[in-house]
Amino acid sequence: MLVSVILILVFLFVSFLIYGVYLTVTNSKRELAQRMKTYTAKAGELDKPMNAIERLRNFNWKASFQEASKIFAAREFTKKVELELMKADIPLRGEEFVMLNFLVMVVGGLTLLLLTRNPVFGWLGVVAGFIVPKIMVKRIKLKRVQKFNSQIGDSLVVMSNSLRAGFSFLQAMELVSREMPAPISIEFNRTLREMNLGTPTEEALIGLTNRIESEDLDLVMTAVLIQRQVGGNLAEVLDGISHTIRERIRIKGEIRTLTAQGRISGIIVGILPVAIGLVLSVINPKYIGALFTNPIGWAMITVGVVSMTVGIALIKKIVDIKV
Repeated sequence: MLVSVILILVFLFVSFLIYGVYLTVTNSKRELAQRMKTYTAKAGELDKPMNAIERLRNFNWKASFQEASKIFAAREFTKKVELELMKADIPLRGEEFVMLNFLVMVVGGLTLLLLTRNPVFGWLGVVAGFIVPKIMVKRIKLKRVQKFNSQIGDSLVVMSNSLRAGFSFLQAMELVSREMPAPISIEFNRTLREMNLGTPTEEALIGLTNRIESEDLDLVMTAVLIQRQVGGNLAEVLDGISHTIRERIRIKGEIRTLTAQGRISGIIVGILPVAIGLVLSVINPKYIGALFTNPIGWAMITVGVVSMTVGIALIKKIVDIKV
């Protein structure tokens, strides 16, 4: 009980600290907004009192969240987070994601603490709140790359046919950005927009490969950059690369089908112990509580975590076949 009270007090302290920093940072902006409201408000609006419900309804939560997240702005780790968000095409700034991650950590920890009445699970909720958003961003980025790879073969066919019809390379890219679905149309359109704003073609193409971590795209852009330097028939080069990519996608699909059982086994090995522990902590907290209060229980947990980690690593090594 004492630990629960301490965690709640820590949460309130951190919340009020962030709110205080937010008020300090935005003090000048709020004063300016209040002065502007005095001159721009309609007649009778300033004298009209607002109750608590109206104030809550008129409160701009989105703007407040964006202002509070500026605490984490201009940090090195924030720039790295923003780069990952850009690769996943998530419309959030780096500091906004960090603030959201912090809130998820606090809410997850307090939720598990109130449900299980066990501080250990409360800290597990904090750790999960820190890790899960990053895993979600990574999965979204991976799915986007996979979708991009599934579209690049057809896009190369469109580009090679356009080149044979007399189009330039940039016109072929523009045709792909118009005719193909997302995400390849979005990325090609962004690259063309960078070129139109004065970015050199080679630099814009390298930026495209940095945004999309795809081996297939690296192969295409390497061939294009070499062709721009030494010359050659780019349409035939793109046809050859398109055939290679299609065969690689086919082989990857066959491998994924053959290794499906191993992947499911790894998922079950990772999820089952945690799920059983959570269920027992809700049904019978005293029964599983002995596992965290006895030295033998801690030793068993350590051995179990190590064994599970080794098992997952071995399964991943077996099913992860490079093509």
